[in-house]
Amino acid sequence: MGIWAYMTSSNLVHLLDVLIIWFLLYKVITFVEGTRALQILFGVGAIILIKVVAWYTGLVVVSWLMDQLITWAPIALVVIFQQEIRRGLENLGRRLTVRHHHIDNEQARELIKGLDMALEYMSKRRIGALITINGKDTLEEYIKTGITLDAKVTGQLLINIFIPNTPLHDGAVIINNDRVAVAAAYLPLSESTRIPKELGTRHRAAVGISEATDAVTVVVSEETGEISITQRGDLLRNMDRDSYLNFFEKQWIEPVGKKSKKSLLGQLFRGKKS
Repeated sequence: MGIWAYMTSSNLVHLLDVLIIWFLLYKVITFVEGTRALQILFGVGAIILIKVVAWYTGLVVVSWLMDQLITWAPIALVVIFQQEIRRGLENLGRRLTVRHHHIDNEQARELIKGLDMALEYMSKRRIGALITINGKDTLEEYIKTGITLDAKVTGQLLINIFIPNTPLHDGAVIINNDRVAVAAAYLPLSESTRIPKELGTRHRAAVGISEATDAVTVVVSEETGEISITQRGDLLRNMDRDSYLNFFEKQWIEPVGKKSKKSLLGQLFRGKKS
């Protein structure tokens, strides 16, 4: 009979239970990877290990002390990890909320054209900039912190916003649904230890918003003119014109074959409906 002898309903439930726990542990570790929270989690793991060893070897005082730490640990962890817990619940809520965001190829090309003109100009002149473009996740929480513009995306507008010593240059521009929603917006700063020390607040804000949402964020360094892009916690540095144009096209330009297939399906649907 071999392994099939162990495939009872009870054993399968236990196996599923273990797999779920391992999956949750994996998700927690990947979520806090690169942050100070990971070091704290290792510390908690060390306390639990000491408790097990103390109990097994009969070290009564050490075991009692570890019991006290473990008893109060949940309250301490909630206080220490309040930002991470909030961010995790926000991400879970966004994934459970179905939103449809789509711009057609013509709008996408206009958006890319405006970004390209602005990035080329600001990079050559080392004008610092921070531009966030929404994806499927809502950016309303961050849009509320900025100054409302609700304007068409153009290279000239983006350049004028980030000219130094102007009222709107400090903060982020948020492009929402193919329009410049706000300028001078505040974005959450990342606490990731993987961000190079030489990078400043703009880059930490760009990584921070990419950790909280699926938005694409572009940064121009005012020290070097370097162009960087962040998305889903990843930081892509030293992007030249070909690199960022290729990235934008993959993000927002729909392949012709895919588009024509959708159109054909739409025509067939309308034909059946009529």
